[in-house]
Amino acid sequence: MAGSRLRLEGISKAFGATRALRAVSLEVAAGEVHALVGENGAGKSTLLKILSGAHEADTGTMELEGGPYRPSGPSDARERGVAMIYQEVTLAPHLSVRENILLGAESSRLGWIDQARSRERAQGALAILGYDHFPLDRVTGEFTIAEQQVIEIARALLLKPRVLIMDEPTSSLTKADTEKLFEVIGRLRAQGVSVIYVSHFLEEFQRICDRYTVLKDGETVGVGSMRGTGIDQLVSLMTGRHVADLYPRVARKLGAPVLEATRLERLPRLRPTTFSLRNGEIFGLAGLIGAGRTDLVRAVFGLDRAAAGQVAVFGRPEPHPTPRRSWGRGLGFLSENRKEEGLMLNLPVRDNMTLTKLGTYGRLGWIGHARQASAAGRWVTELAVKCSGVDQAVGELSGGNQQKVALARLLEHPATILILDEPTRGIDVGSKAQVYEIIGRLAAAGKSVILVSSYLPELLGLCDTIGVMHRGGLVAVRPRDEWTEPELLRCAVGQE
Repeated sequence: MAGSRLRLEGISKAFGATRALRAVSLEVAAGEVHALVGENGAGKSTLLKILSGAHEADTGTMELEGGPYRPSGPSDARERGVAMIYQEVTLAPHLSVRENILLGAESSRLGWIDQARSRERAQGALAILGYDHFPLDRVTGEFTIAEQQVIEIARALLLKPRVLIMDEPTSSLTKADTEKLFEVIGRLRAQGVSVIYVSHFLEEFQRICDRYTVLKDGETVGVGSMRGTGIDQLVSLMTGRHVADLYPRVARKLGAPVLEATRLERLPRLRPTTFSLRNGEIFGLAGLIGAGRTDLVRAVFGLDRAAAGQVAVFGRPEPHPTPRRSWGRGLGFLSENRKEEGLMLNLPVRDNMTLTKLGTYGRLGWIGHARQASAAGRWVTELAVKCSGVDQAVGELSGGNQQKVALARLLEHPATILILDEPTRGIDVGSKAQVYEIIGRLAAAGKSVILVSSYLPELLGLCDTIGVMHRGGLVAVRPRDEWTEPELLRCAVGQE
């Protein structure tokens, strides 16, 4: 490609005996939005980390603006105009919004931080995204994961990069917030910024990308223009198979209520909310960032204590549920924040999958590792977790495979009511279809599911009933057939 801003040739990288990349090539022009496509474990994250300076390639060459490019670290890459937005939030939770956005790039004057200029720059970075209302002095850890994602993107835009790498930037965003991000990407493209875009929502590539590169098993297997390229073609290149029906419907009959929340309240983020979940039902929760979806399910499970209201499970009321009691009553919870709440990244796959029922794998305080490994191995096979074995540390897996491990723990635990907060976040399209099928089978077997998702096609494809939250309240609950994407969005922004 003439006039390439970024060019990679023959990039290879191995971690011990595992070859993550094998002679990968990539070329991106100025003002181009380039899709980097592939399943979990295909090598996308490794390639992006090499580009951003977090890893060093074993072999191959990189050029930026026609000159050699080999960053010594992420700071060096940012200074040379290559910024990275990681799939996992990498903010300092104890620092303020302003401090996180400016971290390592503060404005100074005579050796002192220029507070006024720093606030102005941080506010400007948020304003580009349409979030200039965020309180700059609030501690970042108090925001939801989706809100922290916005702060992460603002930090990347602060230094006006020439190449911006986006790894799953919409994984925690709602449809409305995603549209805002697409507008920003359009403005960046018009300004000549090159964007490398990674997403498991393949329709996003068709919306905003000019060209694509597909990776499979660490190799480049496809390059081309997005114009005229269909989703089926990308899926075929990614997986080597055709995904005919992403949302399989499993026939089932809904029974009596198994969970009833009555006027559950936790101000200011959760107003008095009442709803019920039936046996065999998949109940979806839609809404914008900060609408209260996660606050509601955390209060139901007992992770956050509600100020008022109660939860009844199988007709037995519980005014103050706790996670321990909820597990004992047959509830299972999958957090949207797998990095800090969902997994123990330093422990192996087998421990993470069996953590809530270790007592069944041993006697007198000793764990029977053979039985534990056998149970974990079954889920590795069934969920197609890409790992070297059940003894590999979860922190060494890709984000999507980590999410599969977190889901496997709920399936291994005898939970009859599953609360799933963004269960397919960071999972590739082939694995999503598999997870959807598992959720459908669980519901057909009589289990009940509360599904929180920012991806409206997912809610419409899977759920029996969908409720929409707006400003901390459940404002509408209807059968799935009575909803469309535009109606869900209108309700979420308060137009109904």
